[in-house]
Amino acid sequence: MEIGKKIKNLRLSKNLTQEELGERTDLTKGYISQLERDLSSPSIVTLFDILEVLGSSPKAFFDEEEHTQKVIYGEGEHTFFEDEEKGYRIKWLVPESNEKEMEPVLLEIAAHSAFKSFEPSLSETFGYVLEGEITILIGKNAYIAKNGEAVYFSATDEHRIINQTDQPAKLIIVATESYL
Repeated sequence: MEIGKKIKNLRLSKNLTQEELGERTDLTKGYISQLERDLSSPSIVTLFDILEVLGSSPKAFFDEEEHTQKVIYGEGEHTFFEDEEKGYRIKWLVPESNEKEMEPVLLEIAAHSAFKSFEPSLSETFGYVLEGEITILIGKNAYIAKNGEAVYFSATDEHRIINQTDQPAKLIIVATESYL
């Protein structure tokens, strides 16, 4: 078992520098560096102190089962909502993405239809038009994006995505601060 590597990964996941971890555990930055490179071995007391600062229990730390992140999400895992009356269909590409930093969706908007309006938020939104043309209304401004074009905006004003054309539109949207 590479204790040093696990300590380093845990420290990095908590956004701590070696110096900050050292200050919180009364250890030197150099000693933390040696531990992380497996050049030194901590005493049980020292290890438990480090784990306490890093918010991990000894059991969780020594659990051999590595946490594997989910990377691929298949078609069968996607969920969707369709509002035929308003003329849009939204597909969440990553289950439970509203609990993550980014929320990627596939949005299809029928001709002369619109996606719902959104209140101002802290979200940043990226979009890529796969088919057709969309108009994004942000506050009092209107922006047109066509097939192959990307959009990026801060959602600090009321905003809405509409399709004013005779053809359907399809786009990928990735938003932070989940609000879709």
